[in-house]
Amino acid sequence: MKTKEKIIFGSSLVLTFFLGIIATMVTYSYLPNVKEVINKSVSEVSITEKDTIKSSIDKIYDATVLIETYNARKSLLGSGTGFVYKKDDKSGYILTNYHVIEDAKEIIITMSDKTEVTAEYKGSDEYTDLAVLTIPVESVLKVAEIGNSSDSEIGDTVFTVGSPLGKDYMGTVTKGILSGKDRQVSVNLSTGAFLFEVLQTDAAINPGNSGGPLVNINGKVIGINSLKLVQDEIEGMGFALPIEYAFAYTERLEKGETIIRPVLGVQIFDLEDKYYLYQYDFDIPEGVNSGIVIASIEKSTAASNSSLKEGDVVIKLDKKVVKTVAEFRYELYKYSYGDKITLTVNRAGKVIDIEVELIETKNS
Repeated sequence: MKTKEKIIFGSSLVLTFFLGIIATMVTYSYLPNVKEVINKSVSEVSITEKDTIKSSIDKIYDATVLIETYNARKSLLGSGTGFVYKKDDKSGYILTNYHVIEDAKEIIITMSDKTEVTAEYKGSDEYTDLAVLTIPVESVLKVAEIGNSSDSEIGDTVFTVGSPLGKDYMGTVTKGILSGKDRQVSVNLSTGAFLFEVLQTDAAINPGNSGGPLVNINGKVIGINSLKLVQDEIEGMGFALPIEYAFAYTERLEKGETIIRPVLGVQIFDLEDKYYLYQYDFDIPEGVNSGIVIASIEKSTAASNSSLKEGDVVIKLDKKVVKTVAEFRYELYKYSYGDKITLTVNRAGKVIDIEVELIETKNS
């Protein structure tokens, strides 16, 4: 009996299975729309990248170059990035950072197609961290399109092309956003502290990216990567010089001209610098916590021709508050010889305005 029941049960399972198949076939044949829906669902699945920046990269990629510098013994000093910003009948002009080519005796340019050419140094300026080089025009693959950083807004997509860590990674593209504008960053140069007004981005900028282009979504250069704030607790803060700031100097650098800035004729230090404050033993008025202290005044200079005195604490330059030497120089270097400026100083607790005419001196 048990064997017979098993046979009947097994036969029922087989019958149920085949009935299920027959029912499915009948349903599918009488409902043709089912097949259409299934096919349609599969055919409409596609992957697209709506925010690709490939066309913008194409505009700048071949204009970006690797810069390698060598000393007199043909030893590699370092590397950086630059870009071709214009060309004429004979030459292509490359813009980069001063610190990229500093102390170089020979400069080798590698184009995006890996060809190498020796660059000619034209001019540079440490304060703006800019340098201009030229290469034969036949070596130029593309000229960058130049934009304007003032047209960009915080949150706009930006990207960089550069050579982080040298030749092995040349042509690296990184993307981010414009994180800030009109940022002020103080940098210690060989001649002292100086203030840069820069663009901030979170696009990755590493050693070797210096001098490369910061580019907007339309493929136009809006800045020159120049600095990176490097601290263990800080990431994603890169800086670039606004392109219009750089182009205010390129014509003179192309000609090899020295950028001459006004000299006031004073030795100064930050009021917050306790070492110098102790050394000079000036009597600083109560309530004055920041400013520039005039330590000494040189003879036959703009300062000596004015009523400035040693121990004066400069708190404003033409109504612009200055708290550090870097800020003071930043504001002063906006002027030229022959201009008149007004310094607001605190002298023994009394705030006075002193007019100074910037004259050219022997040590300028």
